Amino acid sequence: MEPVLLRHTFRQVISSFHRSANRRTNLPSRRSYATPKDTNPQNEIKAAPPISFSSDSNQFSRPRAELIPPNLSMQRGDDDKNRIDYRSLLSRVRIVPASPSYFSATPQYTDDYLYLAALLRRHQILPTLPAGEAPRVAWKKLDQYKTEVAEPVRQKKYGMLLALLKRLNLIHPSLMPEDVQLALEKYKRDVQPHLNKPKPIVVDAYGVARANGKRKSSSANVYLVEGDGQVMINERSLTDYFPRLHDRESAVWALKATGRLDKYNVWVVVNGGGMTGQAEAITLALAKALLAHEPDLKPALRRAGCVTRDPRRVERKKPGHLKARKMPTWVKR
Repeated sequence: MEPVLLRHTFRQVISSFHRSANRRTNLPSRRSYATPKDTNPQNEIKAAPPISFSSDSNQFSRPRAELIPPNLSMQRGDDDKNRIDYRSLLSRVRIVPASPSYFSATPQYTDDYLYLAALLRRHQILPTLPAGEAPRVAWKKLDQYKTEVAEPVRQKKYGMLLALLKRLNLIHPSLMPEDVQLALEKYKRDVQPHLNKPKPIVVDAYGVARANGKRKSSSANVYLVEGDGQVMINERSLTDYFPRLHDRESAVWALKATGRLDKYNVWVVVNGGGMTGQAEAITLALAKALLAHEPDLKPALRRAGCVTRDPRRVERKKPGHLKARKMPTWVKR
């Protein structure tokens, strides 16, 4: 027991010689609550007032100035410089879109489709024309319509729009309402191809008829005048320019089929393509010029096959084919 008391006494004596600044002070630990325990809070938390709903469907779309109390419309004192009129600044609680289709992917297209559908329902009892007798109209292409509305309209949806337009176009022209006419004009092209008729070929004051003809990649300009049967092609004679007999007959076939070989002189300027294409281009141009001199020869020239242009061209070669349609021999193994 004595060693323990001695040891404790020595420790107290040694600790008394140390400076008080170097000694650690054992302060009692204090605990703090997460939330203050204030029995009398200054600012009590109050619940929001309940919302009073009414039977008016436009309750929350009224001008906000009507909902602001009069005493809150003016703030910051009575000074005119610091006075703010909140009634003029806050017009509405929320902005209502002008179109019901505003939140769709294609609002303009949706409005157009709904408008045309409403027109069709309104005028569907009007008499219509047969499909073959309806006025020819060239409607705008999909790219043109997408550029105008600036929306990603798909081909299928635009086809549905065109179906409505074609159905409205079948209404009898004498009974078509004005609103339908205005709606159809919006979707027509600026230039109607079927209305662009070619200018008629006429004989000028010198008795010369000028016509143009094309075949494949060849183009020919023919000048036809009454004469004794001379034919010049690119400042060369017919026999000199076309070595093959078949090409010579093809070039002057319009005159030969009508028996006019020795009654007209022909001057030709031809370029592009090969000999066969150039000869057939001259045939078409010569027939057009001959019709300017003698329009009554059209049935004979049509039977001879000189009036209608041949639109055929060489078919292109495809990848994986030896030629346009020829394919390599198929080997099973």
